Amino acid sequence: MFGFSVFLGSSISDETEKYIAKMSESGFKGIFTSMHIPEDDSSKYLDRITQLGYLAKKHHLHLMVDISTKGLNSLGFDLINDIEKIKALGITGLRMDYGISMETIAKVSHHLTVGLNASTLSHNDVAELKEYHAAFSNMEFWHNYYPRVETGLEKEAFIQKNAWLKELGGKIIAFTPGDDVLRGPLFDKLPTLEVHRYSHPLAASIDLLDDCFVDEVYIGDEKLLLETINQFEMYQKNDLILLHSFFYYQDFKELLVGIHTNRMDSARDVVRSQEARFKEIPPIKQINTITRSIGSITLDNDLYGRYAGELQIVKRNLPADSRVNVLGKVIDKDLDLIKWIKAGQKYQFIRKD
Repeated sequence: MFGFSVFLGSSISDETEKYIAKMSESGFKGIFTSMHIPEDDSSKYLDRITQLGYLAKKHHLHLMVDISTKGLNSLGFDLINDIEKIKALGITGLRMDYGISMETIAKVSHHLTVGLNASTLSHNDVAELKEYHAAFSNMEFWHNYYPRVETGLEKEAFIQKNAWLKELGGKIIAFTPGDDVLRGPLFDKLPTLEVHRYSHPLAASIDLLDDCFVDEVYIGDEKLLLETINQFEMYQKNDLILLHSFFYYQDFKELLVGIHTNRMDSARDVVRSQEARFKEIPPIKQINTITRSIGSITLDNDLYGRYAGELQIVKRNLPADSRVNVLGKVIDKDLDLIKWIKAGQKYQFIRKD
């Protein structure tokens, strides 16, 4: 499952509502927000969380709110006695941090989904929660995002931590960066893993889901580009990776269009379209037989004999080959996605003018 972030540092505008509606339509299932960002005016929290909760309910989205004691006090609510009021706002979960006792967390877990700080949770914390009879079936493990460069988590340690969390049960959630409106004051993106800071948001998300024991991924920053939202939508709904690409020629369009599938016997160096060679293959003369950089879209020409018409995406830098025409290239931003075109994965080229 995928989710996204909406922060309370500014008012919930019509543009915000349109963005929430678009994300819901595109298959996103949850909203994350925070009520303890130092730069925010906490006096505005109640009004803005009320509006955000209404929109979350309207679009059938979960709403997880990151809180501290100070943030909760700004709402005028008591964490133990006002659970029903909190739920009435449309809040479906509270990620608890900064000064909230394990005893309180345990009590709340019997009434509302509780997000624990997965990045800092210790064995002692778990023992204390068990001592207070916490409802672990109603808990989720939410990692931090890291605004400052060079402070995101290291991947191997992250995987080890998640392997331990899996033993406790409950979902593991982490963040990937956005690519449109970034959150201040640093505007250096909001990933959980440092390696993802400048990655394509979908590629980073797939990495978390496939390699890191993560169950749900939320976009840390405030907004995704429309073309990126569409990539997420097609991946969620159709298991299809869209690759924005430049093409150098108009020739052979009929071999490039449509949905392709990477062969089940996945190659080390290239993605091989299993559909291309089953199409009607026209004569293919030598053109642009240049060095093949990562992301090059290539077509084997007639010099390759019975392999003529083989369509590939290059996964590592390869030398020029007189038998292989370079027809185009996946845009730099989408290169990260090529790694995730595994055996049997569907993909499609989207022409960039």
